[in-house]
Amino acid sequence: MVIKMFKPTLRLKNVLSIDKKLLYKIKVRGLILDLDNTLSMDGSPAAEIGVTEWLDEMRRLGIKLIILSNNTARRVSPLASELGVDYISFGCKPLPFGVRKAAKKLQNADVPRAQIAIVGDQIFTDIAGANLYGIKSILVEPFHMEGNWTFRLRRKLESAFFSRDFTGKGSP
Repeated sequence: MVIKMFKPTLRLKNVLSIDKKLLYKIKVRGLILDLDNTLSMDGSPAAEIGVTEWLDEMRRLGIKLIILSNNTARRVSPLASELGVDYISFGCKPLPFGVRKAAKKLQNADVPRAQIAIVGDQIFTDIAGANLYGIKSILVEPFHMEGNWTFRLRRKLESAFFSRDFTGKGSP
């Protein structure tokens, strides 16, 4: 069924809600992270408050990380470098090419495919990409809702599948 393709494994308030207890519970040791509206405001040259510390905590826990963005290397590279996270730009999500490439890098770091999850803010790219590739997904609310008409349209289309009234934990 088409709706299953857009259903995340989990829905959380934001990326900072991902902690040791949650990762242990869902058996995840590697995260493929979206950039825009997940780690940083769309187009912003800086990470959101708390993201750097959260990434440091993930590293201390031994979680392997990679950024997968549909954006260009020109956008992704400076912030990924500042955050100290490997990246893949022009990921073409939801198509599985970029997801496969990111998952392969995590697998090369000894993270089995079954222990990888994608974290992102959009069901039509991040969540659908994870489901098409057959890995777990965590849908997060953006730190700030966007005002641009294309984002508003996407959010309106997503509302056909679920409410964006996030409670902080759990599944849709």
